[in-house]
Amino acid sequence: MDNVIKLTETNTTETTVSADTTCQYADCFVTLSGDLLTIGNNSIKRCYRWNNGNLITLSLQSGSLIWKLNATEPDTIIPGESESTSAGTLTARAVAQTAQLPARLEICVCHTLGALEIKRRFRLYPGVAAIAVDFFLRGTAHGNWSASAIAAGTLSQIEHAKAAAEGNVERVQLDCLHLDYRHLAIRSVQFFDITDRRNNLLQEQSYLSFRQSVELHGELLLVKDTISPRHLFILREAPCSDVQLANPGCEFLATFADIRTYGIGLGIKDVTPDTWVRGYGYVIGTAPTELELLHALHNYKHHLRRSLPRRDSMILLNTWGDRSQDRSIGEEFARAEIAAGSRLGVTHFQLDDGWQLGRSSNSAFGGTLEGIWHQEGYWTVDPTRFPNGLEPLVAAAAKVGIELCLWFNPSKDNSYANWQHDAACLIGLYRRYGIRTFKIDGVDIPDKQADLNLRAMLDTVMAATNGEAVFNFDVTAGRRVGYHYFTEYGNKFLENRYTDWSNYYPHWTLRNLWLLSRYVPAQSLQIEFLNCWRNPDKYPATDPLAPRHVPFGYCFGVTIMAQPLAWFEASKLPAEAFKIAPMIKKYRAIQERIHSGVILPVGSEPDGTTWSGFHSALKTQGYLAIYRELNNTPRATITVPGLENCNLKITRLIGQGRPLTRKVTNSGTINFTMPAPFTFGLFHYKIDQ
Repeated sequence: MDNVIKLTETNTTETTVSADTTCQYADCFVTLSGDLLTIGNNSIKRCYRWNNGNLITLSLQSGSLIWKLNATEPDTIIPGESESTSAGTLTARAVAQTAQLPARLEICVCHTLGALEIKRRFRLYPGVAAIAVDFFLRGTAHGNWSASAIAAGTLSQIEHAKAAAEGNVERVQLDCLHLDYRHLAIRSVQFFDITDRRNNLLQEQSYLSFRQSVELHGELLLVKDTISPRHLFILREAPCSDVQLANPGCEFLATFADIRTYGIGLGIKDVTPDTWVRGYGYVIGTAPTELELLHALHNYKHHLRRSLPRRDSMILLNTWGDRSQDRSIGEEFARAEIAAGSRLGVTHFQLDDGWQLGRSSNSAFGGTLEGIWHQEGYWTVDPTRFPNGLEPLVAAAAKVGIELCLWFNPSKDNSYANWQHDAACLIGLYRRYGIRTFKIDGVDIPDKQADLNLRAMLDTVMAATNGEAVFNFDVTAGRRVGYHYFTEYGNKFLENRYTDWSNYYPHWTLRNLWLLSRYVPAQSLQIEFLNCWRNPDKYPATDPLAPRHVPFGYCFGVTIMAQPLAWFEASKLPAEAFKIAPMIKKYRAIQERIHSGVILPVGSEPDGTTWSGFHSALKTQGYLAIYRELNNTPRATITVPGLENCNLKITRLIGQGRPLTRKVTNSGTINFTMPAPFTFGLFHYKIDQ
């Protein structure tokens, strides 16, 4: 019988896992028995041949669901490195919960190929049906780690094995599943940020596995066995593929024999002899059905960062959306915004670019973001605009239940070489004013050193604030972090939309959230609603979907499954705008509860004329947000997967409309009615046992 070691959060040191030993934390475990390594928890298990640390997967299991694999070669392949493995080590430690991160079991597997050391850090969370793997390299690397794909039209007709092998290129392989399943339906999902220039933020492509390999692009792969109830996902924890470092040419390679995952985000010059360098990682999960698989993906995402009351659920007011830039920013203006924001019901007020003495390139008065730390006092509070400093504003905001937040643009000179100065600045603002929420703008990650330095800055601030800091990562331009990278530090500011530029339509906002929310938790996205009375002349007079035709309450309703972003000057709103304050007050009372569920899209993809919605699922209850866009159909049938044949007790909490039945059909449909176009309702339900 194996020796069992119970790990505790109080012991932070790594425990060496020797032969015939099991280390446990909660329901998470790692077992080394002879040449068999097993890691997992009560929801997922992956078995490997130990192979001196150069792991070879044998099976992947969730409950009675088992993927049996036919691997004979290691999962991870580094081109140009020795095939001889040495110095395999295995350690485990329980990591205690912090204000930022939940408790988990971390397992480190290290091995050496020639002069290159490879470390895989597995992360297991209790009850979560997913296994995450972070990659680190150290030593001296050889070979060519990236190669461009070869155009299929240049390859030979296949009449023999040599021709069949044409087109293969060398890439760093993070993982490989040698599947013994010929009939697989595969869907790749590629995500796009740089939302200043894009309004279609993901692209899905479907394939059936074939004997010849197909290169797949994206950050997420969904695999279904068409013969039996078996699904799995592979998520790459990296920036969007079109801006990732050391681009491998594709992220996945699939045949009916195997699925390979590529892209470590490192070149050979990024590896150093004495320091572990972190690359991109991946996550794998499995479930019997697609709905359960999506729940596993979202549940994993929820465990990347703790969501704390009054910190992470927010209705944030930022005035940049009215395009006055920094012309108005000052103490008097800020006081007016705090008063108007309080009247409306916001929880956070963020001073954007302009609170500081330095002038950025975004300033209405001209400036620069280059050489910030060569400009004296750049990040000090502007004494002309705020002669009394920020203390009175922090106090005024706190008096009405609002948290003051700031905008910040890290100095990207020389790949964030000044990251320690940036960290010290943010820590100073936290210690002096208690400010903990910062919009992080202007990020550009052109190389690995920039990636490492930016992460070091964030980790330093997190440590100094005891995990209390919240970063709103702007993903609107440049080479930034996307949707699946740096997620442990806060949420994502999704898009700049302005009526001034006629690029704000409420149905566009709803559509972007609806599409992303299938794979990216809506709770992790800041979603905007604007002053819909501004700039009616910027839209065609005959445009029925122009913001002026959409009720302000509906514009707010579009955002409620995410983090609502009040993207306007509240002090400039017309009086009628504040009629939605009672709705916002009711929403605030339930926001955290809504966000504690798994939120998935329901209804039709929004296009301005459909019925659409979201479902936040908890165990025996949940929330439904239902939207009627511009159409003449007063009632609609909405399919809600997971509620088939249930009897529901449904209560409308805010908005309008009602369900027409309490009984869900065996196909999961519920009928709703709404009184007019551009109306919505938020409903709470309990399953009647």
